[in-house]
Amino acid sequence: MSESSINPPVQGQMFLFQKPELVNKERHEKFGVSQPAKRFGFCANVRAVPLTVSEIPAAMKDYPVVFAGPDQMLPIAVTGLVDDVNLFVDEKGDWEANRYVPGYIRRYPFGVANETGSDRFAIVIDTAFEGMNSGGENPLFVNGEASDMVKQAIDFCKTYEEDRHRTNEFGRLVNETGIAKGQSAQFTPQGETEPRPFAQYLGIDEEALKQLPGEKLAELRDNGVLPLIYAMLISMGNWRMLLQRRALRYGVSDGEIMTPQIN
Repeated sequence: MSESSINPPVQGQMFLFQKPELVNKERHEKFGVSQPAKRFGFCANVRAVPLTVSEIPAAMKDYPVVFAGPDQMLPIAVTGLVDDVNLFVDEKGDWEANRYVPGYIRRYPFGVANETGSDRFAIVIDTAFEGMNSGGENPLFVNGEASDMVKQAIDFCKTYEEDRHRTNEFGRLVNETGIAKGQSAQFTPQGETEPRPFAQYLGIDEEALKQLPGEKLAELRDNGVLPLIYAMLISMGNWRMLLQRRALRYGVSDGEIMTPQIN
């Protein structure tokens, strides 16, 4: 949290954040946060959400868990297909009950800005968030001090950042083994014999994993990585569930399931 009367801009882009600002007493003392009419409306149009390593065992039950890309071995939960639609957020802006909500989503509108070349970070808030306004229900500051809500956000963000560093190490170890490869998810519509590809992604290659030398497997096991790799492999069964979810959302048949829809 910044205590300076000058609020420096947040450099770079932050996923989901439109107008991130360092939380600052002089600038935000009269502001508060209220729950908007659509609680998860801010992420209703995202197809994937970042995950940390501690979230993979929970997320693998509901989402395909893959990597964002070869340049950034970041685990992500896939939440949508084809259109920019999060298939887990309904028209009322509610996340489907009893489905894991990623920590990145739960901490919003708060986030973290890291200092370049340092482990230090500052708390950021998205001032474009619909629920942030002057005199909001939950103030950012009380009697000139950070409110309990902000203190809780700081604690959450601190824990999240620690987990994010472990996630970076997880990505590094997986990348070194070469077991993450470009893959294609396919399905065969009812009445057809040829499978159709519907998603390209970077994921764990089971055959490459099987071919790893014993000492490499032991290294992954000893670093706590192997169970996470298996969890990601198990999560691949959720591709079919995403297809079914999309068919139900738009009321379409297997043959039309990947046809772009106009909202």
